[in-house]
Amino acid sequence: MKVYTETVVWSPPAAYVNDAPYQLVIVDRPEGGRVTGRILGDRVAIGDDVELAEERDGVPYFRKVGG
Repeated sequence: MKVYTETVVWSPPAAYVNDAPYQLVIVDRPEGGRVTGRILGDRVAIGDDVELAEERDGVPYFRKVGG
C-alpha cells in the first residue's frame, strides 16, 4: 500500500488530546479504493510504502515498510 496523502494533527479533538501530535494518512489499497488511518513509528511521506500494523477500535494503524 502507498501513502496517497498525509498530515500531522497538532490540535486534535478532546478525545485524542493525549495522542497529539499524530500523523493521519490516506492510503491507496492494492484492491482499489483508499482508507484513512494513523501511522505508528517513523513519519511517512506521500508515495511511501506502508503496511497494516494493527487495528484499534476500527481504526487502521499503518507502519512504514522497512521503518
